[in-house]
Amino acid sequence: MKIAPSILSVDFGKLKEEIELINQSDADLFHVDIMDGRFVPNISFGFPVMEVLKKYATKPLDVHLMIVEPEKYVESFIAAGAGLVSFHLEATNHAHRLLNQVKSLGAKAGLAINPQTGTSFLSELSGELDFVNVMSVNPGFGGQSFINQSLSKIRLIADHRKAQNLSFEIEADGGVNHKNAIELKNAGADILVAGNFVFKSQDPIARIAELKKI
Repeated sequence: MKIAPSILSVDFGKLKEEIELINQSDADLFHVDIMDGRFVPNISFGFPVMEVLKKYATKPLDVHLMIVEPEKYVESFIAAGAGLVSFHLEATNHAHRLLNQVKSLGAKAGLAINPQTGTSFLSELSGELDFVNVMSVNPGFGGQSFINQSLSKIRLIADHRKAQNLSFEIEADGGVNHKNAIELKNAGADILVAGNFVFKSQDPIARIAELKKI
């Protein structure tokens, strides 16, 4: 199981220290949520923060584009340090082309899906995927409660992966904690994104280690 702490939940007044904390922890990735205020009702950060992450992070940057027209920006985010890039199926009409563009630029390509989005896309796109980001909350804000129906969706995706003998990873993003982490693992998740559970605790490194043990 890979753990990807979400920097959306860090204290941006001490960003460098928070990055060093993740560097020193058992985390595998930095999860970086990019929001444009259009695809989701919130604005997060952009390239200036990416520059800081690229400079100080020692683990891959998992960049989640919650933006419209992601095809306009994937090249720039990869140049800014993204090692993994996921964009939303709901945000583009050219997912196949964009997945291949991401891979051609040297990053791992992922597709993110909202809670109300089904799994029919797998029949056309699963062979192009390095990972699927299953949103287990409605995208846009940290600190939301986990949507339990996400577990059945992850099981469906995992079953398809096995049936087609594919190797893409499944990422669970939103509301992850020590209580549902075991269920997510059993359903087929490979990567857990955790924000408030980690950074609103007294000991973020211990919280990351707790998830990693699962």
